[in-house]
Amino acid sequence: MATQHESSSNAGNVDGSARTAYAIVDEVAEALRPRLVESPRVAIVLGTGLGGLVDRIADAQAIPYGEIPRFPVSTVQGHAGRLVVGRLGGVPVAALQGRFHLYEGYTPAQVVLPVRALGRLGARILIVTNAAGGLNASFAAGDLMLLRDHIGLAAFAGQNPLIGPNDERYGPRFPAMTHAYDAALAEEARAVAREQHTTLREGIYVMLTGPTFETPAELRFLRAAGADAVGMSTVPEVIAACHMGMRVLAISCVTNVALPDAPTVAEPSHAEVIAAAEGAGARLATLIEGVLARIGGDLDPPAGVSP
Repeated sequence: MATQHESSSNAGNVDGSARTAYAIVDEVAEALRPRLVESPRVAIVLGTGLGGLVDRIADAQAIPYGEIPRFPVSTVQGHAGRLVVGRLGGVPVAALQGRFHLYEGYTPAQVVLPVRALGRLGARILIVTNAAGGLNASFAAGDLMLLRDHIGLAAFAGQNPLIGPNDERYGPRFPAMTHAYDAALAEEARAVAREQHTTLREGIYVMLTGPTFETPAELRFLRAAGADAVGMSTVPEVIAACHMGMRVLAISCVTNVALPDAPTVAEPSHAEVIAAAEGAGARLATLIEGVLARIGGDLDPPAGVSP
């Protein structure tokens, strides 16, 4: 049993770790602040092969990740590794053209560092995209899927970005995830999809760490658990955003349909994922731009973190 002195010392270490983590995010935010013409109100995470959306950003300024202190660096093909700031749909945005994954060797805290920093700079909404394998037999490659909810298997296994000391300046120790995906933003996405005559599927996303693709037995397990699409990202960023009080909209691009009991099951490949995502990227970009145009200036700073 720890003595009172040891307990106090340990508590101090925990508090110090929380302060250090916040200081790192603050360092990133303060390094970016002088390079921004205006504070972003929406943060956008662009998944594998989906970086083409940045071509629609007006008055765009691109900042390579390597120029941002403490920032991770994208190592995966299909992730350009730039922060692009400007206006999309008339709204100030900061788009991460490339994200970070646990399978690259980054910790959950490193994976969510960019979202934390953009929230610190004033982003009120997180729009997160990903390339995912379809588990629902009614889906087809190239479909867009609105996330209604997620299953965070990686978080179940100890890869939750909130593990460790909690800093109340971000949010509470035990944040609820009941309404992780904002209902009003989802309805805006549905409305825009109808206006644009774009098919927008809906479903449950499940996250694994990767980098291996799933075995047939794992695919059957995930489908039985209720998942409609599977990928290797998104959930950590969503958890961090919810912790900070940000509203979240998430959309998957279904790059292939993984049906383990089909007569012929093709081996998935990263090249296939990139090609399918790039093919659907224009529809996804048009959808996101339409959502931003609809929500306009209804973007207050997040409650948990002051800009």
